[in-house]
Amino acid sequence: MVQAPLADRSQKLGRSPSDCSPHLLDASSLGAWLDGLSDRIIAGKRLTKDEALALTQIEGQENILLLCAAADRVRQECCGNVVDLCSIVNVKSGNCSENCGFCAQSAHHPGKDSPIYELKSTEEILAQAKAAAVAGAKRFCLVSQGRGPKYSSPKSGEFDRILETVRQIIDETDIKPCCALGEVTPEQARALKEAGVTRYNHNLEASENYFPSVATTHQWQDRVETIKNLKAVGIQACTGGILGMGESWEDRVDLALSLRELAVESVPLNLLNPREGTPIGKQDRLDPYEALKAIAIFRLILPEQIIRYAGGREVVMGDMQALGLKAGINAMLVGHYLTTLGQPPERDREMLESLGLEGGEAPIPGQR
Repeated sequence: MVQAPLADRSQKLGRSPSDCSPHLLDASSLGAWLDGLSDRIIAGKRLTKDEALALTQIEGQENILLLCAAADRVRQECCGNVVDLCSIVNVKSGNCSENCGFCAQSAHHPGKDSPIYELKSTEEILAQAKAAAVAGAKRFCLVSQGRGPKYSSPKSGEFDRILETVRQIIDETDIKPCCALGEVTPEQARALKEAGVTRYNHNLEASENYFPSVATTHQWQDRVETIKNLKAVGIQACTGGILGMGESWEDRVDLALSLRELAVESVPLNLLNPREGTPIGKQDRLDPYEALKAIAIFRLILPEQIIRYAGGREVVMGDMQALGLKAGINAMLVGHYLTTLGQPPERDREMLESLGLEGGEAPIPGQR
């Protein structure tokens, strides 16, 4: 579908968004250009790839903060001030058959001190779900290593055990269970739906172009197929990626545009926290302002989506974490991650309160 070009206040400067170079504008002119851009996005227009790439030219801390302010305005108008809170648990860890270069759980390159264990019991997972609810999370995601149930033997019984655990969480808590189990068939997607799963995490990780630099034991399109299987039965897609693996700005824009094309509801943005022993374990961490710039651009491309602070926010952003929530973020993982520790939920609640934001369940696209 051909998208209508954005017409905004930059036209008053004799420029259109597609031919304007934001990095050539002074702060006042850039602010006016971004104000007009956000006006049009709020009104329902969507960025083209060229327009999104123009935003990647914005440099310098002051100008990046102007970009963040425009993204924050879009977030407020399109999503409101509720920050979606969820927690995750690693229900099975280590010895994964896939070779994702960022992951310490891969059998191809096990990370230092990465835990290895089989599927946790329903009782243990249920106890962690209850603790997540007490910490303020509204959703609780069961995450398992491996390529997915699509390739597992039915004789293992693991998929059925997870379905039963999901049903028990629904029966005994007020928290909503989600899953991140890898690739699923259409039949398995229906079984998840019938068990009560309403949202499923399955990240694209990177753009289609960059994905072969991340993993070679499966294809980017394999991930897309699972996302389509889930959405076909009415399960919301929680699908994002990792920033800082060595990808280009164009790769980041392409990832955001792919997520828009797939109409995913929730977009977790992980900021690479390199793990020792993995192929990209020596990658430098993102500069916090580069992370803010990426977050803001994702928000301007995906104005109604739930955009979630995920793994790595504490180590990459440090004392600047709150700025992400003023750059387009409207969701957070709270508590610990899969193989790394997060900050205490109490600190997250204090951060939200200081910004006038409310923890809860954010609206999905089209519901506000």
